Order: sequence, then structure tokens, then C-alpha cells
Amino acid sequence: MKKTTLFWILSIFLLAACNTEKKEATESTPSPIAEKKATQLSGNRIDNYYWMKLSDEQKNAEQKDEQTQKVINYLTAENEYLAVKMKHTEALQKKLYDEMVGRIKQTDESVPYKDNGYWYYTRYEQGQEYPIYCRKKGSMESAEEILLNVNDMAKGHDYYSIRGLSVSEDNNLLAYAEDSVSRRRYTVYVKDLKTGKLVEEPVPNTEGEVTWANDNKTYFYTKKDSVTLRSRWIIKHKVGSSYKSDPVVSEEPDETFYTGIYKTKSKKFLVIWAGSTLTNYYQVLDANTPDGKFKEFTPRERGLEYSIDHYKDKFYVVTNWDALNFRLMETPDTKTAKANWKDKIAHRKDTLLQGIEIFKDYMVLSERANANTLMRVIDQKSGAHHYLNFGEPAYTIYPSTNIDFDTELLRYGYTSMTTPSSTYDYNMKTRERKLLKQQEVVGGYNPEDYQTERLWATADDGTQIPMSIVYKKGIMKDGNNPTMIYGYGSYGASMNPSFSSTRLSLLNRGFVYAIAHIRGGQEMGRQWYEDGKMFKKKNTFTDFIDCSEFLIEEKFTNPEKLFASGGSAGGLLMGAVVNMRPDLYKGVIAAVPFVDVVTTMEDESIPLTTGEFDEWGNPKNPESYMYMLDYSPYDQVKPQNYPNMLVTTGFHDSQVQYWEPAKWVAKLRELKTDNNTLLLRTNMETGHGGTTGRFKVYKEASQEYAFILDLAGIKE
Repeated sequence: MKKTTLFWILSIFLLAACNTEKKEATESTPSPIAEKKATQLSGNRIDNYYWMKLSDEQKNAEQKDEQTQKVINYLTAENEYLAVKMKHTEALQKKLYDEMVGRIKQTDESVPYKDNGYWYYTRYEQGQEYPIYCRKKGSMESAEEILLNVNDMAKGHDYYSIRGLSVSEDNNLLAYAEDSVSRRRYTVYVKDLKTGKLVEEPVPNTEGEVTWANDNKTYFYTKKDSVTLRSRWIIKHKVGSSYKSDPVVSEEPDETFYTGIYKTKSKKFLVIWAGSTLTNYYQVLDANTPDGKFKEFTPRERGLEYSIDHYKDKFYVVTNWDALNFRLMETPDTKTAKANWKDKIAHRKDTLLQGIEIFKDYMVLSERANANTLMRVIDQKSGAHHYLNFGEPAYTIYPSTNIDFDTELLRYGYTSMTTPSSTYDYNMKTRERKLLKQQEVVGGYNPEDYQTERLWATADDGTQIPMSIVYKKGIMKDGNNPTMIYGYGSYGASMNPSFSSTRLSLLNRGFVYAIAHIRGGQEMGRQWYEDGKMFKKKNTFTDFIDCSEFLIEEKFTNPEKLFASGGSAGGLLMGAVVNMRPDLYKGVIAAVPFVDVVTTMEDESIPLTTGEFDEWGNPKNPESYMYMLDYSPYDQVKPQNYPNMLVTTGFHDSQVQYWEPAKWVAKLRELKTDNNTLLLRTNMETGHGGTTGRFKVYKEASQEYAFILDLAGIKE
């Protein structure tokens, strides 16, 4: 027996939370078994693993109490078990990691954009994990000015994230925000770009976004509730003063809403927004008078969703007012109440209006229809319009950085499952497009070697479910191809088909990769979302199962070679699916999975809970309670065979708390009747988004791919 294995087994006996009574896989590597301690919950539910829940104070205390140490011991035991069970794949993991990192152009630079007299861009240096934010005055031939070198700033941190870079209108001050814990609580700093020094004490516990007024000395930020982490207050700050005396300019009292602030593209207005799942609300203020009082845009109205953009003397309003798929309206910027809104572009049943870009002579609409993103250019003088055409069955297009109003150039991004991310400038008058940059795949990549398709599966109720599929040309549809199907299906978030150089490590080994555009997203318009939430949530799960069966029926694969993956709310999808149809999948990856639905939605102190009652339901409503309980993956674990599974989480996750996947794995270990592999990986240093760093992220990705490839019988 190897010393490492012996040490691991001996350590298990020392853990208060574990024992080795249950043997799994081999006699020499028993799975950790969590202590059972019954806790009575609502509805006469018994949770044997509720003890795994720790408060932030317990997690962050220097001296760990007994419960905290017991939880840490259990998570550590699971991590050590994973290391032992995956040890035979270490060579494959290294090969995958080298492949993934080897495809990345290490010395790289973003496409510059011009703002207020400066060209801004981001670059990466050979071997460095983090970006360097830069600018040049006047032209790209000028001397480089480094705003932030995040590689230097991240030293000594296991996790490090920078966001919200914002430069004052006089170009002299840079505000930015830092998170070194992965708890989404950002600290704001202000740097004097002339001296390179920080000008004041940092401002803690913010959302991380800063909005400058036009006086170059006032900025606004969003402060979080320290318990729920809900963005609750808009605070005004004068540079050089203490944040402790900063006045509150707006508070969002409704616990189902979040709030924030931004400045319009015209730079004329500061806009405070508040939003919940079903409702938006705005207040506006002249950006030249930051000490003035914000004015309500239109009274708050439940169910009224809208966004606003400003140009000249008008606000443009994209809204669902009597328009399920949204319509475009306009109103004078002096009379913004809803009664003054006038139609600009009418509602269409078959097309979702997602947003707009405004220019002096043109307007660009971002739309969605038939599972694809669309971009429509309208000449504001003549009313003539045209769509950009791309010639692929499944793709994604989106507006990029468009700061200038007086221009004929639209900058947009484009990608598909075979086309690397590309940035274009498009002349809206001449219709000429210029490729500015395409993601380089180091070592060579030929898109002609791969095939992408848009296929449609039929759900039990007859609904056609779109799927985006990619594979290497030459595969045989003989039912014997290893296949990965991915899904999400929540919050109206559409899972757009896009290129992934990492995914090539699967495709080049014969995998088919499929995205199931299931209900709960917005791929087919707003009704697609409505049909996959609240009391229709189960459509999300059955759609995914129907898509999986479609891949088998169409001879792409078979249940012994079909794998599934999803994260966060997509992890909920994984949990529901393996309870309902475990026989369909050889293996499943559930990343940061939201699986303890009822208990989490009952706890209003947990971040995100109150803001999601309109997504999942409020368990105080008995009907909602019973519906959620009926699909909640943790509550519905039962004695049956389950697929091989790798479950991941982050100890500091503020969106899906670590104890959900940890409890789920413990309960699965207790009840499942098979000898299939079940692994839990907890990153003890990070949160919901996993690790940071340009290359470190591929350590975890290579482990996940190795888990799947090993199950598929692919050893190298």
C-alpha cells in the first residue's frame, strides 16, 4: 500500500464527522461517511446533515469552534477522497491542462476602444495569470500608461478579483474595486493617475461598481446588506472625505429588490435602478448636479419591466408594458412618467427585443428569435432597416463597446461553436465589416474540421426544444459516440452557442457536445422563460431529459456514453434529472449546484433568497412549498442507482452556499444503491465562480474532463 493512501485512511479515522463503515469502489479507498444528526425542519422534514451549515462568523473566526472544525474535517476528507479516486488520472489531467493552456495566446491584447480622448485596452503577458489594464492618450502610437497591473496586486492571495474600473471625466482619477475572499463584497479604491498613488481610505462592503458625477470629485457606489449581501443602499461620496460620513441618497427597502447606479451613454444623467425578477424602477438626476435630488422616472408598478437609454432630449424605453416580448417606446427627458411613453417599435409575438444601441443616425436592435440572437440596423432618418447575416445555423452576436454617438461604425462580437470569438467594426451605411480581432488558438485550429448543427427535440407536450451541437467531422451516427449535454434553464438566461478552445479536448477525442436550450431560458422569447419557472419549473427538467433521449434516438450516443453537466441553477437541473432518470447518464458533473431548494428559500438571511421568490416561489405559500418540495433534488434523493457524479463547490460561495452540495453528497452516499463513483470537490479558498487566474482555472477544468474521459474509457 502506498504511503499516501495509508496516510489518508488513517486520517479518516481521526475525523469526527466521518467513519469507514461503507465501502465504495475498492476496499482500500472507503468513502467519507458524514455524521447523521437529525434536525426537524418545516413540513415534518428531517435533515440529518443540517449541522453542516456554518455562519460567516464561524467560517472566518481565527479560533474554530467544534462544529466548524467538524465541517472542515468532513470537507477535507471529501477532498482527500477525490484525490485518491482521481489519482490514476493524474497523467491525463496534466495532459489536458497542458492542452488547454497551450491553446491560449499568452502574450495577448484586447481590441482598443476610444473614450474621452484615451484609447483603453487590456493586455496579458507571458506566464502571467492576471490582466494589465492600460491606456494611451490620443492615439495608439502614444506612450502606454498602466492603470492597474493585477498580477502585482494579486500577490499573496489565493483568490483575487478586480472589477468596476471607472475613470473620472477629467481623466485623472481611477476608481476600482477588489475582492480577495470570493464573497462578492468589494472594497473600492481611488487612484490618482498622475501620481500613481491611492488618494483616500478604501470603502468596504460595496457591490464593486462606481459611477462618477461630472464634477470629477463626486462618485456614487452601492452598499450591501452585511448579512444577505443584497445591494441595498446608494451612497454618495466626495473624494478625500471619510466614507463613514457618506450620505445615503437612496435605500431599497423591499427585500425582493436589488439596486445600483450608472450614468447614461450621453453622460447627462445619473440613473439609480432597482429591480426584482418581475419589476424595474428608476430614478434620474442631472450628472452635472450630483448634490441634487433624484427624480422618479415613473411610479413603481409590479410586473412592469423596462430599461432606459438617453439621447439628446429623449429617453428610449425597452419595456414589457402590454408586450410580452418587449417593445421600444420613447419619452421626453422632461416628462418621463409612463403616461408620456409613445411607441417607437411595436411588440412582435415571434421576436424578443433584448436591447438597443443608439447612434446619431442609426439605431441597432438586439433581438432573439428561433433560438438565435439577431442584430437589426435601422436608419433613423429613412426608417430603412436590415439584419446582419452570418451564414451559420447556430451562433451568437452581441454589441461590443460603442461609446460614440456620432459614428457610422458599430462594434460587435460574434462567435459560434466552430468560430472563435471575433470582434468586428461594421459600417452601418456601406454595410462593410472589418474583422479587428479573432481569438487565436495556439497550435492551430481549422473550423472546417468541425460541424455545428441546430437540432430540435420534441418534448412530451409536443414543444420543439432547440439544441446546438458540435462535433468533429467524420464521426459515425452509430449510437456509440461519447457525448456531453449541457443545460441551465433558469432566470431567463439564454445559453448561447459559443466557441471554447477548452472544449476541443473533448471534440478531438471523439465527443459530441450539445447545449440543450430548455425552457426557463429565453432562447425562444419571453414565453420560453415563463414556461420554465414557478409552477412550470418541471418543464426545465423534462425538456433536458427529452433532449438527452433525442441524442440517443438519433444515434449520436447511448446511455453508457452520455454525460451531463450544469452549474448553479444548472446544478439544480442536474440534481433533478438524476433523481428522475438516472439511467440515462454514465456520468454527471454538477458544479456549485442549487439543490436544497425548500430549505434555502425558507431562509431569508441567505443571500439571493428573497430576490428569487418570483423565480422559484415563496415557501410561505403552501402550494409553492409543495411544488418545490416535489422536485427539490436534496429532498427527493431516494434509494436507487445513480450515475457516476462529480460535485463541486466553493467554501465561500455566497450564491449557492457550500453546505447544499455537501449535504447532497452526504445524503446520496447514505441512500444510493450502486457502486458508482461519487466525488465532492470543495475549493476552500473560493466562492461561486471558482478560482481566479488566467491559467489556474484549467486545473479544475482538466480534473473535470479527466473524470468524464476516464468514465468514457479514454485514457489519454
